Amino acid sequence: MASDLKTNLRHLRVFLSVAENGSITRAGDLCHISQPAATQVVAKLERAAGQPLFLRRPQGLFPTPAGDALAARVRRALAYLDPPLDALAPRLRHTASHSQLQALVAMCEAENFTLAARQMGLAQPTVHRAISQLEQIVGRTLFERTAHGMLPSRATLALAHGARLAFAELELAEADLAELLGREVGRIVVGAMPLSRSCMLPQAIASFRVSHPDLPIQVVEGPYRDLLADLRRGAIDLLIGALRDPAPIDDVEQHALFADSLVLVARPDHPLAGRRSIKVSDLARHPFVVPFSGTPTRLAFDRLFAGSALRPSLIETASMVLMRELLRISDHVGCISGAQVAAEIELGVLVKLPFAMKGTLRSIGLTQRSDWVPTTLQQEFMAELRAASMDIARD
Repeated sequence: MASDLKTNLRHLRVFLSVAENGSITRAGDLCHISQPAATQVVAKLERAAGQPLFLRRPQGLFPTPAGDALAARVRRALAYLDPPLDALAPRLRHTASHSQLQALVAMCEAENFTLAARQMGLAQPTVHRAISQLEQIVGRTLFERTAHGMLPSRATLALAHGARLAFAELELAEADLAELLGREVGRIVVGAMPLSRSCMLPQAIASFRVSHPDLPIQVVEGPYRDLLADLRRGAIDLLIGALRDPAPIDDVEQHALFADSLVLVARPDHPLAGRRSIKVSDLARHPFVVPFSGTPTRLAFDRLFAGSALRPSLIETASMVLMRELLRISDHVGCISGAQVAAEIELGVLVKLPFAMKGTLRSIGLTQRSDWVPTTLQQEFMAELRAASMDIARD
């Protein structure tokens, strides 16, 4: 699909006006362009979409299913973009270009013209010129030069956030239109917390790829805080893993899939493995492999020793591979989700120690933006995740 469908914001505004008014002439008047120019815009977008966006009738223009799909996405994109544009300068709504906003987003992330240009694959003067053009329209600087880099103002950050979400929405528009033509476009980006990478995510991906072998799926790993930030700015579609109680912020929503408890695990011939019961004082004599501070698992582990004067030595890691190998070759004990380590227990690599981790039942599920409207393929992938979670819950 041609890039004009996503990158010419002025054309998309004209298209939306035609869809809402049913008239090329009326849309041209509202957008301050001539009727022939508005006609050319619609024709260009239809070529980019590869299908008609309107039915021409004597009573006016009526959106096709493709036109309705594109109008819905454009309306959502502009709802993200226009408020922060208007807050800086009302003129920006009609003058800011896609490339200028891309440069602004890159500058907010890099805080340096050279790094932003490298990130975009452009020359440094090109990025500098785009920012300067925006600043001329606004009538003030958008970034403050400091010893630590070019720091964006609060209004600049708000515009960058709106632009990211608008761009993500237009990417989804491309996927919606392709689906109407029986084609698959785009990709699915999943933020995966440790438990999901060990159990339900592999099963869901494998099942999804049977029906959709060519659609790219990107799995992003990292600390929860970073994944949440990427979710909120539209860089990833959804998070999978332990849910937070309460929800971390009001612009995301959480959907529980199954409940899971923590367990303590060790190698089969560990000194604690053969006992019928274990006390906290017994555990404290052995080193532990645990997640980083602030994670739900770590909070539960810390509560375990809250009233004890004895404290085990700790190795902190988010790597399941490192934990498994340390436990396999040493007397370390691991504190981990039962579902996450189920395969290692089944294979006999590790064993569950006879110690009940009371009060560690937690919900595992999906986190997504509250206003996110997934494509058909994204909905199918979430259905596979739900099916995989049901298999885990039955086990």
